Amino acid sequence: MLTPPRPEKRPIQRVHHGDVFIDEYDWLRAKEDPAVIAHLHEENAYTRARTEHLAILQEQLFEEIRDRTKETDLSVPTREGDWWYFSRTVEGRQYGIHCRVPASGDDWEPPVLPETTGDELTDASYEPLPGEQVLLDDNVESEGHEYYALGSFDVSADGSTLLYGIDVEGDERYTIRLRSLDGSGREYDDVIEGTAAGAVFDPSGRYVFYATVDESWRPDTVWRHEVGTAASDDVSVFHEPDERFWLGVGVTRSRRFLMIEAGSNVTSETWLLDADDPAGEFRVVWPRKDGVEYDVEHVVAGGRDRLLIVHNDDAVNFELVSVAASDPQGPRRMLLPHNPEVRLEGVDAFRDFVAVEYRRQGLPRVAVAKVPPAGLPADATPDDTLHELPFDEDLFSVGVGSNPDWQQPTLRIAYSSFVTPTTVYDVVVATGERRLRKRQPVLGDYDPSRYAQRREWAEADDGTRIPVSLVYRHDLVELGTPAPTLLYGYGSYEHSIDPGFGIPRLSLLDRGMIFAVAHVRGGGEMGRLWYERGKKLEKRNTFTDFVAVARHLIDNDITAADRLVAQGGSAGGLLVGAVANMAPRYFSGILAEVPFVDPLTSILDPSLPLTVIEWDEWGNPLDDAEVYAYMRSYSPLENVHENHYPPILAVTSLNDTRVLYVEPAKWVARLRDAGADPLLKVEMAAGHGGVSGRYSAWRERAFAYAGVIDRAKAHPSGE
Repeated sequence: MLTPPRPEKRPIQRVHHGDVFIDEYDWLRAKEDPAVIAHLHEENAYTRARTEHLAILQEQLFEEIRDRTKETDLSVPTREGDWWYFSRTVEGRQYGIHCRVPASGDDWEPPVLPETTGDELTDASYEPLPGEQVLLDDNVESEGHEYYALGSFDVSADGSTLLYGIDVEGDERYTIRLRSLDGSGREYDDVIEGTAAGAVFDPSGRYVFYATVDESWRPDTVWRHEVGTAASDDVSVFHEPDERFWLGVGVTRSRRFLMIEAGSNVTSETWLLDADDPAGEFRVVWPRKDGVEYDVEHVVAGGRDRLLIVHNDDAVNFELVSVAASDPQGPRRMLLPHNPEVRLEGVDAFRDFVAVEYRRQGLPRVAVAKVPPAGLPADATPDDTLHELPFDEDLFSVGVGSNPDWQQPTLRIAYSSFVTPTTVYDVVVATGERRLRKRQPVLGDYDPSRYAQRREWAEADDGTRIPVSLVYRHDLVELGTPAPTLLYGYGSYEHSIDPGFGIPRLSLLDRGMIFAVAHVRGGGEMGRLWYERGKKLEKRNTFTDFVAVARHLIDNDITAADRLVAQGGSAGGLLVGAVANMAPRYFSGILAEVPFVDPLTSILDPSLPLTVIEWDEWGNPLDDAEVYAYMRSYSPLENVHENHYPPILAVTSLNDTRVLYVEPAKWVARLRDAGADPLLKVEMAAGHGGVSGRYSAWRERAFAYAGVIDRAKAHPSGE
């Protein structure tokens, strides 16, 4: 009989607003304590032993993922300036390879990889394109490291120098280096350590702009580095003292302005600097106003510099206005007024057109409009009509893809659904022609016609209709006969879970499972108010919505309580953790990945990463007794009770800076104290996104899905 790990109890008191909470396991927070590391290794050993009976299934799932994936492949090249940029994957290699080939004049047809059967290539080989240059091979850079992530990647405008930033710990702190692209592979002496992701060259290539983080992992300072000088000589150009705000730095597509963006969860502010004067002073576009968010795009309309601004000032679902770049706080011209049925999400500006992204009826949309050219006669009416791109499927996801070049005549978009693999199109804006560039290959016998997707509507306790998406094999599932089901949810930060394709998911569907998504409040699927009604003192709506969806699926015989597994990660882990306390009877298993299950302890500590900025999402329990009591009422860890829990698998990462490993470690210990039977899996060299490297990630997904199949009572071998 296997005995689960039982960490020592070392009780401490947490006292706030007259409430006393006894925390017996907070000592597990001491990451450098050998006793803590030993305990985490014990948890991993116990989990391995408890899941040993699934080892064959895990290996089978891994092989299925691998067999369906075209391992040696090429992304669709994207043109920027005089080069086409793309990435490769090669069979047997964990990471991508970043490459480019020269572009020719006005030719906007991306180069295509010569078709092969694959038999001509040996393992770990590929056919290069004519003139192909490898800029960065992540496989080479990752050698000797258990973890690897690329956080910055930029090429100077003249194409001569590469900037790249690497993290080998998982803590999201990157070391920037520069490399010559003259063919020599020469590394510059410039090395900048401890940076945030997203560093860029200025248009001249003389300077690098980057951000650094404070002790709470908040990007709080933007720096200017002159290429060829020591990092110790770098100049701080912007510092954000307000701990609610994160900073980012970039360059407009037109390369006319450098841009600094400061943002909290509900407020933003943008500063611009003329790119011709990179050592000058940034100037604010609109001074920050609490609760007002806005994004800025530079456009040249009628020969004049304008700024397009998407904002929510007295427009809850956002609207689009245009202002003079020279006087951004001056008169506003309304372009797209507020629409309560449409959530405006963003705009991308090019020399000849703009693309607008928005959300209507729970689905994302893209539309394009031409930019009025200079020199139009005074009596001419410019054609600036917005044209939405149509699609045939009832459920789909579409968004603007990589479009870095100001002068490009086409718009790159990405489209997918639960049954249609990710598809890349170039839209010729002048004619409306849509050119298929690539559809994600799915090897084997994948036939989308064997799969069905549909939308259901569940009714919440307060009468609100909650959208639910389903995908399944219609030859293996008959709705009305309970089928094994995986129900996924997130429901925070206005993040929408849109229809999308996933190769690993096919292994569930081909075993007769249903994959369902509960589009609960707190997400953004149904507009801004959908988000507002699932945060702060209305956060419980997120959890009760998920329970309502589970009840709907069971009551309508789509699934049954002994065949329904809940899944959520990060804030979605909070969701399934809360639901485990509220309605354990509806679920046969729970998969909680990097779960935010001790939210009150974390949000009460301003020294922890993300805490202060999170007050806009959850409220401030440190100063507000009502918020404290409300969060106390749903915290998964603090509401563990002696009741029947379904089997729970919690997965976390030791170096995660967003949701600390200690949260699920404490949660699992308290669950065991209450008589539950949870498992904990700790990635000892990973961050918030889990392990790095595609093969490692596939193995982790296979491990998780084997448990799902087992708990949902699906057939382990498939058809």
